[in-house]
Amino acid sequence: MKIAVIGATGMAGQAIFEEARRRGHDVTAIVRDEDRALMAFGSDTQVLVSDVFNLTAVTLAPFDVVVNAFADHQRPYLNLDALTHLIHEYRQLESRIIFILGAGSLMQATGQRLFDFLADLPGNETWIDEPRYGVLALEILRATTNVNWTGVSPQQEFLPGSASGHRIGHDEVLLATDGASHVTAGNMAVGILDEIESPAYLQDRFTVSDL
Repeated sequence: MKIAVIGATGMAGQAIFEEARRRGHDVTAIVRDEDRALMAFGSDTQVLVSDVFNLTAVTLAPFDVVVNAFADHQRPYLNLDALTHLIHEYRQLESRIIFILGAGSLMQATGQRLFDFLADLPGNETWIDEPRYGVLALEILRATTNVNWTGVSPQQEFLPGSASGHRIGHDEVLLATDGASHVTAGNMAVGILDEIESPAYLQDRFTVSDL
């Protein structure tokens, strides 16, 4: 399968790229810095140098699946801008795009959305915009019926680390055996590649948790 990863040198993107290559897929890294990608993955890596906002339907058409792992934590509004740009381009395509979303839209066991809990925390002014835009991203996707999209959310803590065992949920916060909500990049990558190979969440969102 021909897979491309936007933002392949980030924490999530690198884990997804490596998992896809480990499984034998034809993988391309879509990055702004070619040298960084070649250092991360080796000199034989297929690289497409492009800013996410310069990607077009023509550029994306050769891939069976594109995973958007682009994330700007300093300017989180760009994450939403990137999503809407890619939706616009994918309206012309039948192939699939997977968006990595935030955890803010997940539902807690109390029935309260995680974002609503976070929005009430004191001193959140410096970081609350990122989960806010993440909630909007899912709402936009759910209103989009003519794009072959899938969303995937990490748990409340999204951490570097290898694959060590995971489980899948739909819209809920999941707790690992230690009672906390977290997932490693490696476990996210395994969950995403499983979904690519055996689709179960077309035009839907799922979430991945550590065991």
